[in-house]
Amino acid sequence: RCCFVQFLEPDWEDKPPTRAEPDGGSDILALTKDLHLPVSVPKAPSSPREEFPADWSIKTRILFMSSQPFTWTEHLKAQEEAQGFAQHCRATETALPPSVEEPRLSRELRCAFQQSLVYWLHPSLPWLPLFPRIGADRKIAGKACPWAQDEALQQVLKSEWSVSFTSLYNLLRARLCPYFYVCSSQFTVLFRAAGLAGSETLTAAIAPTTRGFREALRSEGKGWATQPFTALSSAPGIEFSLPLAEESRARKQKISEENVEREVADGLGEGSGVEAADEPAASDDDEESFSWLEEMGVQDKGKKPDAVSIQLRREKQEVQLDHRPESLALVGGSDTLTLLNLLINWRSLVAMAGPQAGLPPTLLSPVAFRGGTMHT
Repeated sequence: RCCFVQFLEPDWEDKPPTRAEPDGGSDILALTKDLHLPVSVPKAPSSPREEFPADWSIKTRILFMSSQPFTWTEHLKAQEEAQGFAQHCRATETALPPSVEEPRLSRELRCAFQQSLVYWLHPSLPWLPLFPRIGADRKIAGKACPWAQDEALQQVLKSEWSVSFTSLYNLLRARLCPYFYVCSSQFTVLFRAAGLAGSETLTAAIAPTTRGFREALRSEGKGWATQPFTALSSAPGIEFSLPLAEESRARKQKISEENVEREVADGLGEGSGVEAADEPAASDDDEESFSWLEEMGVQDKGKKPDAVSIQLRREKQEVQLDHRPESLALVGGSDTLTLLNLLINWRSLVAMAGPQAGLPPTLLSPVAFRGGTMHT
């Protein structure tokens, strides 16, 4: 099952963006004090740099450890379960009592527990595991998929999915939904509202990506779309960044510079060391690119790379990012709207063959949306 952490309070739309993410230490201290748990709580960090970043990846399992038993979470009464669902649907802020001596007798606590377990899913097909979608062909193989060979049914599924997807984006833009996920068989997209993760605008993180998909972002998916579902944007392309790749590149460059400085410093006492430092040495990347080009028959030994060779080298470096964590693409601002249009109209978003053929991506949200089904 998927576990979501509500990073924002239910009434967060009335608060400034700077208060969107909770302070790490104070909430933990307050919760421990309220529940009277004999747990040693670490001192709250004095500097923001010492705080742990939010983990936005989706988990399939979660483990809680406590010195007190969790028997109070079992066998909820029907009224408590119904009250928890009602509080979730109404986005009611839970008011726990100042002290809880016996959790099993605290109706407020048990209702709040039920309220925190709810998430929303589309499409909802009980006989199919809809998360994770990447690498799920083996789990889905052999399951009943009546739409696999029925194009009319596939079109209905895609149309309903498009309505749900657009509904979620509108909720996000209206500050009524903090975040949601789009899980396809190729990649996962995390849409976050303004004010989260240090961004003042909407953001969308896509991972993993391929060179072909990144080119589609730059050209706004020309040639990839069918008849437009809706004219949402006419921008020439989608601007995005590769923050993890840039961070990795900067880190490698820093290490390389430190190594050069160390070698130069060590060579000051040797006569040949200074002369060698003054001469430009062939980089490892150049040697690797030359050997790769030689295997393709493009680069001859002893010749400097021409424009074609340089272009091939750049393309090789970009392809090496494919399917790696560094391939994460970050889209922000109004470009998220263009991304929505691209995903809705992109043929390859839905698998054409295999066990997942014709099955739209999975939408996961902590709040209700059109076409969403409640799950716990």
